[in-house]
Amino acid sequence: MQNVINNCSEKMKKSVASLQADYAQLRTGRASAALFDKIKVEYYGAETPLSQVASISVPEARMVVIQPWDKTVLPAIEKAIQKSELGLNPNNDGKLIRVNFPALTAERRKELAKQAKATAEQSRVAVRNIRRDAMEELKKMQKAGDISEDQQKDGETKIQKLTDSAIADINKVAETKEKEIMEI
Repeated sequence: MQNVINNCSEKMKKSVASLQADYAQLRTGRASAALFDKIKVEYYGAETPLSQVASISVPEARMVVIQPWDKTVLPAIEKAIQKSELGLNPNNDGKLIRVNFPALTAERRKELAKQAKATAEQSRVAVRNIRRDAMEELKKMQKAGDISEDQQKDGETKIQKLTDSAIADINKVAETKEKEIMEI
């Protein structure tokens, strides 16, 4: 029974961590190096993550500076950023790339907030599915005679507490991200 509860707890923690990782990719009005994590650059014939061909820094709140270790990859980095879904326009000065983050329009902010809410809801659904699977596992164990009915009820109570805690964490993360998106 403890195995089922521990497994459930791990999966729920991963759901919350996944939400945080998804939110790191979501553009707000502020510059963030994490936005460039999924960008791949054509480098010597291979798709290489941007972070492996250049250093990414945030010198100002609305600017990211990308400095490649090999200057020949500058055009490929510029092209990869333009092709990405970030909607950013990189400035190449021959040595490094500066990416300015324009202030978000009110309409775009609302759109991003809606997207953030949808992502949070997906995480809540994932947590509820984990709860359902764990509850079914406990029922199977009880039917097989591995645990008593009291142990099953106790396990279900613990799983529900884990679920409530994970949902609260998701709500807190979502609320923080929404505030970050909506600030000017």
